[in-house]
Amino acid sequence: MMAKKEKDEIAQLIKKLNEYEVNGEVSHFKEFPLSRGTLKGLISSGYTKPTEIQAQAIGLALKGFDILGAAQTGSGKTLAFIVPLIEKLYREKWTHLDGLGALIITPTRELAYQIFEVINKVGANHHFSVGLVIGGKDLKFERTRLNKCNIMICTPGRLLQHMSENPLFVCDNVQMLILDEADRILDMGFSKTVDAVLENIPIQRQTLLFSATQTKSVRDLARLSLKDPKYVAVHEHCKTVTPEGLTQSYIVCDLAEKIIVLWSFIKSHIGQKILVFVSTCKQAKYLYELFCRLKPGTSLLSLYGTLHQMRRMNIYDEFCKKQKAVLIATDIAARGLDFPAVNWVIQLDCPEDTNAYIHRVGRTARFQKNGESLLVLLPSEEKSMIAQLLAKKVPIENIEVNPKKMKTIQRKAEALCARDPNLKESGQRAFKAYLKDVFYMKDKSVFDLNALDREAFARSLGLAVAPRVRFLEKKGVKQSGKSSQDNQESKHDKPTKNYSKGLSLTGDASEESDGEELFVSKKVPSIPDLDPNKLSMLDKRAKSKVISQSSLAKKVLRKKLKVNSRIVFDEQGNPVEDVPRSQKSEKLKLLQEKSGAGIDLELAKEIMEEEDRVDKEFQRKLIKEKHREKRLKLKEMERLKREENKLKASQKGKKPAMGSATLAPARSEASSDSDVSETESLDNLIDALPDPDRIYRNKGSDSEEDDQNDHENSSDESESVSKLTKSKKRSQKISKKRRRSTSSEDEEIPLQNTEELALQLLST
Repeated sequence: MMAKKEKDEIAQLIKKLNEYEVNGEVSHFKEFPLSRGTLKGLISSGYTKPTEIQAQAIGLALKGFDILGAAQTGSGKTLAFIVPLIEKLYREKWTHLDGLGALIITPTRELAYQIFEVINKVGANHHFSVGLVIGGKDLKFERTRLNKCNIMICTPGRLLQHMSENPLFVCDNVQMLILDEADRILDMGFSKTVDAVLENIPIQRQTLLFSATQTKSVRDLARLSLKDPKYVAVHEHCKTVTPEGLTQSYIVCDLAEKIIVLWSFIKSHIGQKILVFVSTCKQAKYLYELFCRLKPGTSLLSLYGTLHQMRRMNIYDEFCKKQKAVLIATDIAARGLDFPAVNWVIQLDCPEDTNAYIHRVGRTARFQKNGESLLVLLPSEEKSMIAQLLAKKVPIENIEVNPKKMKTIQRKAEALCARDPNLKESGQRAFKAYLKDVFYMKDKSVFDLNALDREAFARSLGLAVAPRVRFLEKKGVKQSGKSSQDNQESKHDKPTKNYSKGLSLTGDASEESDGEELFVSKKVPSIPDLDPNKLSMLDKRAKSKVISQSSLAKKVLRKKLKVNSRIVFDEQGNPVEDVPRSQKSEKLKLLQEKSGAGIDLELAKEIMEEEDRVDKEFQRKLIKEKHREKRLKLKEMERLKREENKLKASQKGKKPAMGSATLAPARSEASSDSDVSETESLDNLIDALPDPDRIYRNKGSDSEEDDQNDHENSSDESESVSKLTKSKKRSQKISKKRRRSTSSEDEEIPLQNTEELALQLLST
């Protein structure tokens, strides 16, 4: 029953299509001869009224013509080739048994992923199988499923890999070939890959080419075997090639100020969605890592080619969902991607050409919305690049940065790089990658490597020293370049235009904003008249010799001052001899006096052995000194114990009842209560003894005489210590025997035995 309905619908569609006349004036998708499933998918996805490029291209594509479609960024080119593709396969009654019927080739993986999502939404009511074949995914998983795929969305490299390695992949029955961003696919970067792909695709096919900057090369069209192609150019008669709602501006600054400008811009637009373009992957990685450590107060993301594919897709989805964020990306995000509600596009590095500029700024002001873009140029890039943009019908204005809103981060970046070796290494790679990218640029009127101040650029990245670029050395490029001061002077020497219109900011600047805008209209500063005498004095000061670090060092050497000397003091403030910095060897003089080139290895070995002997001797003296201090401390402790014993002996004759008075209550409690033991009572007795330090604190003369006697009779002291320990052990044994006897017989210990035990402990 369903098959009959489909056959009837297809027959009616073919009849309507033959009667349809292409006029380009379509107000609703229902006016096209489309199937019910496609119309339902368009309405459910929110597409009701076609855009200008869709109104002109869909009708011609349904008729079977080859198309060269060119339109402004954000004008809906993706839907202009998806709808004819679905309808063609539906009219042909295509199933999974027929194999591959349509091939869509894109330059980037993110764009292929975006087309995959759109075609699944619009074609949800059809039964076609759609495959996403891009690099970074499981190749084995793709191999076993490509033979059942009807529509393939792919990048050139992975497609060629399947053609050459996968025996299950057959593309002999392809009905339609679509190149999105055709100018990028057909350029020198993909030329060999595309030629190899075209050899495996049948010539009898329909070909659709779409791009914002469409190629018109006869050679490219001949390679694709286009038959009577229809050129659909929406913006050909427009005043500008960029959307009307896009405000475009540029500033000129030195290379070392780029990061400061970007950081200040982010801090002034925290509540907005910003897309930042840089030249290389390593730059994007380093800026992301650096700004994350500096904590700008908004979400930071980075998108570049060396990331894992799943990570790239997650970042793309995350940035699309966020209302305010900053995405630092390379040109893989410049073509075709639809990021919703992007407020600003910042091109921190100059684009390769005007086409790259148009695609970059096209990420904002999409679908009749407003947006703003900012291009950051170097003084050497301004003249040629601006002339090319104006010739391409790109309206762009020059503005200046408000110096009151600039926030430098150079010292913080230097501190972070000094603390984190991984961040420092990432900064060095970013430095080298940028110079290498500038070297390989074709347009030398814009990109001048010799005009870059590499030292200042390295310091702006947080690097103390500019890394060595061996690649440029091999190419014969000198390390020297113009200084930032020279660039600044050349910048002021150029005639400047005074724009009355400043750059308007969309939305609130930030919580830290004081009401002043980051960018102001450009004005030529007025130079006051100076006295010629003052000018001559300034010239003399400028021409005076600059004192260098080497000259200061020579002055110090002439004065014979000891530089960087180190003195160690003890607790009393007396200088202590430190470990010698250089060993005093007699044979070392022979080596110094010896003339001629080279080193005497035998003499050097003897010197090392002698210095080793000196080191060991010095270390032995240090150990002896430590042992001596330790012995003196032990003797001092023994002296204090002896003083304590003398005090106990004197108190035994004067207050004999002290021990009994202390032990009697404890003993009676032990007899009445079994929880109190004999050892606890002995500990209480020792704790009750007076502190000898308090008693002998003021007796200086007596203590000095006792110290002399103590040093003379050190051996007697050690014997007394051993006797004291033996008596303590004996008392512990007695206490254990008493405890066993009390526990077994439950009898009370007489007071006389307790007094004898205390007197015995004091006598020792």
